[in-house]
Amino acid sequence: MDRPTDPRARPYRSVLYIPGSKPRALDKARSLAVDAIIFDLEDAVTAEEKENARGTLATAIAEGGYGARAKIVRINGLDTPWGADDAKAAAAMDVDAILLPKVGSAADLDALAAITGDVPLWAMMETPRGMINAPQIAAHPKLQGMVMGTNDLAKELDTRFRADRLPLMAGLGLCLLAARAEGLVIVDGVYNKYLDEEGLMAECVQGRDMGFDGKTLIHPAQVDTANTAYAPSEAEIDLAKRQIAAFEETEASGQGVAVVDGKIVENLHVATARELLAKAEAIAALQAG
Repeated sequence: MDRPTDPRARPYRSVLYIPGSKPRALDKARSLAVDAIIFDLEDAVTAEEKENARGTLATAIAEGGYGARAKIVRINGLDTPWGADDAKAAAAMDVDAILLPKVGSAADLDALAAITGDVPLWAMMETPRGMINAPQIAAHPKLQGMVMGTNDLAKELDTRFRADRLPLMAGLGLCLLAARAEGLVIVDGVYNKYLDEEGLMAECVQGRDMGFDGKTLIHPAQVDTANTAYAPSEAEIDLAKRQIAAFEETEASGQGVAVVDGKIVENLHVATARELLAKAEAIAALQAG
């Protein structure tokens, strides 16, 4: 099967986890300014609630009201008592993708796809094996996106916490390379101190500078910060427009090279500028909807 249409055409600045078992949380998510929602049947749902959560989530999805937000369901692993039934239930919902936790190889996605059919898949990247196998996972034909599970990865690696996340950089970089090689969406892991806006902004800026498309979030209070950090700034938009204009003017005249702010503008800069403007337009369209 061919890979689905470009998944990066829509914004994924803010990707909020919502428990699939909580009707009030599911309702509140309809009014939040998030780009995407991960409806969680895994970590956010207790063992006693897991079976009922499927029905609760299915009802909420059927009722609609989530607008243009991307709807992703994180199921339990297929090696658990709930995973297969979660997968069957999620495949019957009107969602954009199904997210599998702790993906260690492409075979894990094969097993899920055998249940979910043509529904696009996303992969939680949160184990050392997943980091090592990131290229083969990213190349899976049903995969549209990757989500970094930095808490689980830190636990598996037995790292100490550092604000610069140096112990996680190898894994983050491997997954970024794999995702970009295959044209996938990739979003950064969560920031646990949900009321620490300064710390969250610093980590969002780090992730954005690395190349992530957005940030997974654990609390609505984090949404505005992620949306701001991962959106093109007014200065970036202005520069992009001037780069395109200068390049087109020089190309039309057939003379010299384009220069903006003392820097040469080449084809690659123009391509990046056009991608940035397209992202800004997609964000504006999402907000208008």
